[in-house]
Amino acid sequence: MNAFTTGNCGTRAHSLLLWLSLLPILAVILSPPLPAAGPYTAGEVVMLEIQDAIGPATSDYAERALQDAAASGAQLVILRMDTPGGLDTAMRTIVKAILDSPVPVAGFVAPAGARAASAGTYILYASHVAAMAPATNLGAATPVQLVGVPGGGSDKEKETGQGQAAGGPPGAAKQRTLVNDAAAYLRGLAQLRGRNAAWAEEAVRKGVSLSATEALKAGVIDLVAGDTGELLQKLDGRRVMTRYGERTLATAGAVVTRLAPDWRSRLLGAIANPNVAYLLMLIGVYGLIFEFSNPGSLVPGIAGAICLLLALYAFQALPVNYAGIGLILLGMALMVAEAFAPSFGALGIGGVVAFVIGSVILIDTDAPGYGISLPLIAAFALVSAGMLIMTVGMALKSRKRPVVSGSEELLGATGRALEGFDREGPVRVHGEVWRARTRTPLTAGQRVRISGREGLVLEVVPEDDEEA
Repeated sequence: MNAFTTGNCGTRAHSLLLWLSLLPILAVILSPPLPAAGPYTAGEVVMLEIQDAIGPATSDYAERALQDAAASGAQLVILRMDTPGGLDTAMRTIVKAILDSPVPVAGFVAPAGARAASAGTYILYASHVAAMAPATNLGAATPVQLVGVPGGGSDKEKETGQGQAAGGPPGAAKQRTLVNDAAAYLRGLAQLRGRNAAWAEEAVRKGVSLSATEALKAGVIDLVAGDTGELLQKLDGRRVMTRYGERTLATAGAVVTRLAPDWRSRLLGAIANPNVAYLLMLIGVYGLIFEFSNPGSLVPGIAGAICLLLALYAFQALPVNYAGIGLILLGMALMVAEAFAPSFGALGIGGVVAFVIGSVILIDTDAPGYGISLPLIAAFALVSAGMLIMTVGMALKSRKRPVVSGSEELLGATGRALEGFDREGPVRVHGEVWRARTRTPLTAGQRVRISGREGLVLEVVPEDDEEA
């Protein structure tokens, strides 16, 4: 198999891998939606589900679903939650959508065993009606990014949100500011809905939690219901004040329609996972590198560009540390430079170090579900290091190999005189005819050894000569 054929096989294999990497995303986009969606009939109850970590896809889904419900004249939206929390920006987007909704929203922590922790607590407090199923809990609303802030003060200060004076450590001042902001935000929601504002502040400053029964007794929620049917029965006839006036609910026997995310929300949900966005970025960059090093391949460049654009779309919705992106790109550039201009490890090792550091600090949050998997980082780093070792190894081996081309390769090579001559005449070396000069007379067909070269004239001696 010649080099051209081998290169084509490598191109096809690489292109196939790039396209296969897009299949999970295409499957999410093209998969049929769950039973749902409108237009709804007047008086209908719409149910949304928030599960797992709250992020850009969740806020996009909830915000547009509330708008659709209002446009269709639905009488109630049930926000069924089971979440450990999520990103602050996504949570605030959902809260704003609830506060601005003309359709009452009932936050419902269900089924049994579910929770509305951290960001989920804020959403539940913002809802017009707050309900929980038995054996569920809410709370622990302290901003998670404050944990482990360098110079953040004592354990008691971290727990209560109290910091040192204005001249104290920067970490403590930042911690105090963020905790105070979060506490005021949740306290304001509690006052708006007439719920327990004192406990809301404790949930932020001390990270406390409550079970469904305890939350009902403390005035944190409005009711406890075992399932959606019981919730609708208890809400029937209830008066709810929205931003646009008072509404009286008539939910007994109402039709409940579950609204599933559309293709846009499913796409954003698929790529907004930090691990997926990270993979897309790496595949995109490597695809473009492969295209630039093999112009005309097309498929790697097209697939790489698609992956890179999808990654950028995801990153604009995620809390990204751009220094991390810079270090990753620098690391990849150094590793590629090692392959093209071997430095016996200097460029490659620096590239691997920059790549790992950039990957670790890429996502700038400690919110649950929004860190990049360390095994994933390690896997890419090991693959890159393996390629680096292979490149350096080949470079070292190449130094020990004999010269196979150029003028240096002619020295010591043997040939044959084409005719007899005393001083200068023709010789054949490696199938080529050269002009040769000798100090010893040669006969036709005599074997000679090349001892030097001056321009296009070879210096030769008889092969059996002592000087050879």
